[in-house]
Amino acid sequence: MAAQDTLFRSSDMSLTQLYIANEIGREVVSTLGEIGEVQFRDLNPDTNAFQRTFTKEIRRLDNVERQLRYFRTQIEKAAIPMRPSTDFSDTLAAPLASEIDELAERSESLEQRISSLNDSYETLKKREVELSEWRWVLREAGGFFDRAHTQTEDIRQSFDNDEAPLLRDVEQHAPPGANGDTQGQPSFAEINIGFVAGVIPRDRIGTFERILWRTLRGNLYMNQSEIPEPIIDPSTNEEVHKNVFVIFAHGKNILAKIRKISESLGAALYGVDENAELRRDQVHEVNTRLGDVGSVLRNTKNTLDAELSQIARSLVAWMIIVKKEKAVFDTLNKFSYDQARKTLIAEAWCPTNSLPRIKSTLQDLTNSAGLSVPIIINKIQTNKTPPTHFRLNKFTEAFQTIVNSYGVPKYQEVNPAFYTIITFPFAFAVMFGDAGHGSIMVLAASAMIFFEKKLSRTKLDEISYMAFYGRYIMLVMGIFAVFTGLLYNDIFSRPLTFLPSQWEWPQDFKAGESVTASLKDGYRYPFGLDWNWHASENSLLFSNSMKMKMSILLGWCHMTFALSMQYINARYYKSKVDLWGNFVPALIFYESIFGYLGVCILGKWAVDWQAKGASPPSLLNMLIFMFLSPGSVEEQLYPGQSTVQVILLLVAVIQVPIMLFLKPLWLRREHNRARALGYRGLGEQSRVSALEDDGDMDGGFARDSLASDGEGVAMLAQDINDGEEHEEFDFGDVMIHQVIHTIEFCLNCISHTASYLRLWALSLAHQQLSIVLWNMTLGSAFEQEGAIQVVMIVITFFMWFTLSIAILVGMEGVSSLLHSLRLHWVEAFSKHLIGEGIPLVPFSFKTLLEEDPVD
Repeated sequence: MAAQDTLFRSSDMSLTQLYIANEIGREVVSTLGEIGEVQFRDLNPDTNAFQRTFTKEIRRLDNVERQLRYFRTQIEKAAIPMRPSTDFSDTLAAPLASEIDELAERSESLEQRISSLNDSYETLKKREVELSEWRWVLREAGGFFDRAHTQTEDIRQSFDNDEAPLLRDVEQHAPPGANGDTQGQPSFAEINIGFVAGVIPRDRIGTFERILWRTLRGNLYMNQSEIPEPIIDPSTNEEVHKNVFVIFAHGKNILAKIRKISESLGAALYGVDENAELRRDQVHEVNTRLGDVGSVLRNTKNTLDAELSQIARSLVAWMIIVKKEKAVFDTLNKFSYDQARKTLIAEAWCPTNSLPRIKSTLQDLTNSAGLSVPIIINKIQTNKTPPTHFRLNKFTEAFQTIVNSYGVPKYQEVNPAFYTIITFPFAFAVMFGDAGHGSIMVLAASAMIFFEKKLSRTKLDEISYMAFYGRYIMLVMGIFAVFTGLLYNDIFSRPLTFLPSQWEWPQDFKAGESVTASLKDGYRYPFGLDWNWHASENSLLFSNSMKMKMSILLGWCHMTFALSMQYINARYYKSKVDLWGNFVPALIFYESIFGYLGVCILGKWAVDWQAKGASPPSLLNMLIFMFLSPGSVEEQLYPGQSTVQVILLLVAVIQVPIMLFLKPLWLRREHNRARALGYRGLGEQSRVSALEDDGDMDGGFARDSLASDGEGVAMLAQDINDGEEHEEFDFGDVMIHQVIHTIEFCLNCISHTASYLRLWALSLAHQQLSIVLWNMTLGSAFEQEGAIQVVMIVITFFMWFTLSIAILVGMEGVSSLLHSLRLHWVEAFSKHLIGEGIPLVPFSFKTLLEEDPVD
């Protein structure tokens, strides 16, 4: 029985082999997809996608999926609401094959009907636009013709002008006595002048005029007017502003050129009669046809909307079913098919603790299908490294994501997430320590947790989604920030004074003098920092010294704890060489220097230097001269200090050659011993497929007997070597790797410990920025008097609150979060995390729909 799954180590994994009757292969995969804990291996890696068994079914589902996307596009275009996927999350069971066939046929017929209605609607809409444009042309062209007949005398006066050659022809053909009398004026046809009327987009009218003028050399007369209402383009469904134009010209060739130019610029040409009576008949005909088209258009639109509304009720459910079904057949394509036994053979990784659940589920499926042939689960013992899998919940998922971003833990390796849950928000809170700002974070995170169901259904932007995904991290960070803020006695940069101070000020002192407070006898401040320090002149000096040394101590604790995880990993993997060649010398080296520094910090704090009548020694100088001048101590912290420091330095130096040479020499000795005994090298294991027949196996692998429970599911146990490849032992490569590891560790001990000073630096920056913001806003308002004080308090409060949220909580919070992330990735995880794991990617419908939602 496998151990219980915890966050400390990844789940125990089993490589299983499944023998599935071909008749229920689809149902088995669908059932395992609902469980979502099985990762199938591809047993046909050399077969391309077009030659796989279920390619035909996938292509058919691709076509159905295309049809459903077409329906969705039309529904969104018509602004018809669809039911969300949450309405179907608990009601969609695995469909039968007949139901899939029915869905495919129904979607085919619906596509034809919707496409037909759509084409009819677009055709009618286009016809409606054409008739509407024609009506505008008839209306505007009538005015052009009337003005042309009433201005004949003015036109004749310009015949001698070279800029109007077209009109000179009009004068030559005009009958005698025609002096502006419209009853006696000839028609345009009688004087051999034609015209072109139409509609053109307004933004092209300037280009249109220039091209006409240059092409026809001025032999034209053009009138235009704007259509006041925008016209809807049926192809793009966008509003387009257009102009009506009428162009008069002489000669058929010129008129033909005008038509070609007009059409090339997107103009629509319409026929207009110059006779007023005939134009009125045309207008009446156009209005009648517009009414008929509008009536048919409304009926078509209502029918189309009714069809789309009916589809919208079930479209999301259909898309989910098709997406699941397509994933099932993609998975079935990874299986091997035994032609003789008509059986599908699959290999899959799954958590060992999930095997009973999988077994019982498949047993129920077999019983419901009424099959006499059981589904056989063959458990394979393999030397291949299993994938890494952790059972996570909404709280632990975000913390595990932090670890996986650095590197997925190796199978059964200690998972840093188990302590990151505490250390990550605590390191953040040390830098962000303010009870007021922490309370805002707690409230924001609590609101996202309270409304998480609603927010999970809402489409959030990238930044909002990141905050929502890390809502539990934000909650714990806020709680720790409140705690450290109370320790620092900071709430919106103001101290809490409800507890009596341990300091008392003298009653008699002269103005301008420096006053020194004294400690009260028998009383110490019960929790955190005394609020009197905030008002003192040496507040910054005291808090800086305290926080700087506290940062070093926290860094020493954090890295020592992370380094101790090496011991747990070495014990679990039974690697003595890593235990004695890496962990022990590394721990001794680190504790001899920085563990000693931590003890000195605590010792320095424990001494009352004022009562002793001596000044406290500088620990930084002590650490520097410990390396530069071993045995010499300028400011002694305790008796025998020089001897202790020399011994610790020698012990630390001795660990360097141990880390350098012990592991390479150990591995070379083990390799030579194995060669002398005749064992194979690390790169010489036999390769045996997990799909071998039941005959004798080379390499000493044994297959146990079938252990069937007689209820439809059988369990097999089998030893199989997957032949995981290893490189031959190379002493030079191992030595180079160990030299790099040793140098990196020794140098990083210094840089990583110093890196924890960011805890002090960011805490100081946050506190000082909060004080400055207070003094520049609300603090200055409280200094005013009278009615202006009330007005200033109201105004500055909004300024202070807005800037606090934006800068102190938002920007400073992100900064502290990133620094805490760096302390874990670089300073802690690098001490023990191998990070070469391969995450388990199970076949899961839930994950599939989360990664590619249908709504």
